[in-house]
Amino acid sequence: MGNGTPAIAGKPSKVFLLSEEVPLSQQSAITSFTRTITVAGGVFAPGHLGELTQYLPFELVDDVLAQTRTMQHRLRLLPSRVGVYFVLALGIFPGLGYERVWDRLVSGLGALRLVRPSEKALRDLRRRIGVAPLKALFDVVAGPVARPTTPGTCYRRWRTVAFDGCSSLLAPDRPRIRALLGKHRRGRSGVFEGYPHLRLMALCETGTRALIGAVFGSTHRGEPYYADQLLPLLDDTMLLLADRAFTGDDFLNRAADTGAQLLVRMNARRRPAIWAVLPDGSFLTRINSQTFRFIDVDITATCADGTRIGDTYRLLTTLLDHRTDPADRLAHLYHERWEVESAFLALRHTLFTGRVLRSADRCGLEQELWALLTVYQVLRRAMCDAVETRPGTDPDRACFTAALHSATDQIITATAITGPAPDNGGIMQAVLDNLLPSRRPRISARKVKCPMSRYGVTPNEPRPLPSRNIARLDITVIPPSAHTAGPATAPHTASGRREQVLRLLRTNPARDFSPREIADALQIDHVRSLSAQLGQWVPQGFLNKTGRGRYTLHPQWLAPTSSPAETAQLTLGLTA
Repeated sequence: MGNGTPAIAGKPSKVFLLSEEVPLSQQSAITSFTRTITVAGGVFAPGHLGELTQYLPFELVDDVLAQTRTMQHRLRLLPSRVGVYFVLALGIFPGLGYERVWDRLVSGLGALRLVRPSEKALRDLRRRIGVAPLKALFDVVAGPVARPTTPGTCYRRWRTVAFDGCSSLLAPDRPRIRALLGKHRRGRSGVFEGYPHLRLMALCETGTRALIGAVFGSTHRGEPYYADQLLPLLDDTMLLLADRAFTGDDFLNRAADTGAQLLVRMNARRRPAIWAVLPDGSFLTRINSQTFRFIDVDITATCADGTRIGDTYRLLTTLLDHRTDPADRLAHLYHERWEVESAFLALRHTLFTGRVLRSADRCGLEQELWALLTVYQVLRRAMCDAVETRPGTDPDRACFTAALHSATDQIITATAITGPAPDNGGIMQAVLDNLLPSRRPRISARKVKCPMSRYGVTPNEPRPLPSRNIARLDITVIPPSAHTAGPATAPHTASGRREQVLRLLRTNPARDFSPREIADALQIDHVRSLSAQLGQWVPQGFLNKTGRGRYTLHPQWLAPTSSPAETAQLTLGLTA
């Protein structure tokens, strides 16, 4: 086949693959060619990921190993750099064993006549490098990947990102894994079933589905617990989209304190106090000295066959100006949150093909997951680089499967390790040749498509099980008077009574009231229940207790002025 040039350990060397001699009578159908492959020299040669090596270069891996103090002390047949690339390759070939993955790495390097290590040697290599280098490698490549001008990346001047969790990753049913993650119990019988599940929480750039950060752990802890660890990654250039799992008051305030803008779907049963009503039907409220805007919208989708399906959304946002950020526009924007679900689909089912993770202990499991996330992220970077070569193309048209298959082929052939792919091929060409059609508005029931799943379709699910195209989408803002009880509609409900008390105290903010005076003014018969409610509203920040049985309005609930600029100025003053 060919021969390889002498190489210094760790330095690039060239492998020349030459075609065999072909008889003249057969040369009409076969053309002789020469292909040059550049790899690291000596025992470092198997350490590569094809074209993806350009996103994880040798210098970066060596620096990560040095920083985590996992570099080999003596140079033998399996240096630590090769171990890092081998663990990354395990995530690209999840259905293959150690030796067969090694064969994929060296299949294009036959001219070097490399020694094939045993499976035990490869296991020991994984243990030697540990978790730290793979986690550090992910931290380096994680982050936004698109330019601000790339279509679908930003809303106004903010980059849209989303939180969500995935609890469908399966770990081996081994004693050490069960002790770490536990298992699900079946109904009231208490019988353990299935594989241990792992919860993965990710902060995703919705425009490209790239990962800005990720954490994982047992499913016994909820999504807000893991999301708290990702809050430091937010900044004032981002707009966070989140679902109803992240609606706690403390979490919302911590997220707002990062400087990022928020757009979160709230539980419909929540009845916030109204601070001011805006002209578009949305209203402002205060939560722990922070000002938020609530938007209630009725969304009706008309399908191509004439079917009409409606739902009501309650959204919370820190975008307070109804003129620059209309309610219907924000309702449309919230749909971008579903891009993080598509990211989990690519990660769980396309990259890892729905398999159970291979590692049977905690260290190996963490190492495998960080490697899987790193491979996913560099694939997203390569896809975004390809799409941005065609201005005006939305990154969600890039096909993840095409990029993955191209990257896999180049690992096997050891192509484009240190330079561009020959003949304009490679991941970029594969992505551009397989662009998906523009996104169509569709609707379907949310269902885990597995006959044994515990998450089937809800019996009263109004959305269709098969996906249907949406011909028209109507969004109507619901004013506060339509969903918040007032004095005439429900005077004894908690939200209605609180609104009445706040309106009464705003008429004379400097005066302190007794429960009897408030009850007489609002014609409330049950003074004792009102007194108990007033005591509850003090720690919630609605009232101040000035003495025994005396209450006054908290300054943050003074009615703002009608001017948005003055409202913002008042808000800043109250916060300070």
